[in-house]
Amino acid sequence: MRGPAWPIAALLVGYPVWWALGFGGLSVVVLAVPMAWILWKRRPIKLPKGFGLWMLLLAGYLISALMLDEMPPGTYGDLGAGRVVGYLMRLSLYTALLIMVLYLGNLTEDELPQLRLVRMLGVLFVTTVAGGLLGILMPTLQFTSPVERLLPGWISGNSFVQNLIHPTAAQTQKVLGYAMPRPEAPFEWANAWGSNLSVLLVWFVVGWWVYGGRRRRSAAIAMCALASVPVVYSLNRGLWIGLGLAVVYLIVRVGRTRLALVAAASIGAAVFMLSPLASLVGQRLDNPHSNDIRGFTVSRTIQAAAHSAVIGYGNTRNALGNHRSITTGKTTWCPDCSHPPLGSDGQLWHLLITQGFTGAALYVAFFLGAIRRYWTDRSPIGLAGVLVMLLVLLYMFVYDGLVTPLSLYLISFALLWRNQAHD
Repeated sequence: MRGPAWPIAALLVGYPVWWALGFGGLSVVVLAVPMAWILWKRRPIKLPKGFGLWMLLLAGYLISALMLDEMPPGTYGDLGAGRVVGYLMRLSLYTALLIMVLYLGNLTEDELPQLRLVRMLGVLFVTTVAGGLLGILMPTLQFTSPVERLLPGWISGNSFVQNLIHPTAAQTQKVLGYAMPRPEAPFEWANAWGSNLSVLLVWFVVGWWVYGGRRRRSAAIAMCALASVPVVYSLNRGLWIGLGLAVVYLIVRVGRTRLALVAAASIGAAVFMLSPLASLVGQRLDNPHSNDIRGFTVSRTIQAAAHSAVIGYGNTRNALGNHRSITTGKTTWCPDCSHPPLGSDGQLWHLLITQGFTGAALYVAFFLGAIRRYWTDRSPIGLAGVLVMLLVLLYMFVYDGLVTPLSLYLISFALLWRNQAHD
């Protein structure tokens, strides 16, 4: 794409290239540099209503750095390079996302038409489906990216950084009692794949079905049918609930086509129940293996956050023990044992440990405010954008927003802002 909108096209359409290079979710940080330069030359910069809450969230994260060296009760670990690197990477992402939203909102309709932006998100949906199928067919595929080769070992060896810069097709986990690949390409985690697919599906339907001709609609039906395979194999209950919420939302809000939506949902459910995929869903529901783990980490996260309720601790912390025993995880007699960090089971819990109850409240208020502000926009983009805002509030309990999901959440917010501004 020519003109000032090229960084957005590079981010969304060119995402597979960024992933292969090892930038992946960090590509928005790279592209925020030209976005900031273009914004600087366009002063004064317009701000959306309610965006002050996001700026306060970013300011709070800066203040939380004061607590990086502190340890709440029931956790372990010293202030080291990994904790500082993780903090700086998250800070750069939050800043880049702020720049991206302002950049999108300050582009004119001529420079970046709404439908073109929606269809670029649709292209990324196709990429996501392809990545999901790749994870099923070639689950062991992984490779060392150029970025990974260039970074020093003390940075690339950090587990958080490793997930971002090391491309893999799938995560293999014993969700059903045996090793099972869960698609994650071209994103950083299997859960990020699920969250992103559901958000991108919303915009794909708008761009290819609502605003599409006969050929686009035929392609949309085929692509959605194809997407159902990795959706089931992802074993992602949060994704399944999110898709169910989307169907209910559309039935309630789109009155003119309510009967058609109910009929389509019923036919789709019947076809699915007769397919071999239905048994896999049944096995997943019968094996809620992560419930106890999540319950343990969430309760420990809340307990830890209570000791720094206003500004949090700047980064995640590792808990002593796990849901089975205090002797599992790092102890005085097992220093090499470890446990997943607190705040890794959902963006809400991540904010509690990193920015305290204040940060979590600002995050919720920002997206609730967007729902309230744009609820009356009954255009296809308005309805889709509000649906995404609802999915954000659902997913914050089970999915981390960083890295790529939060980029898509805020692009959706920018679409709502632009839609109102261009009416």
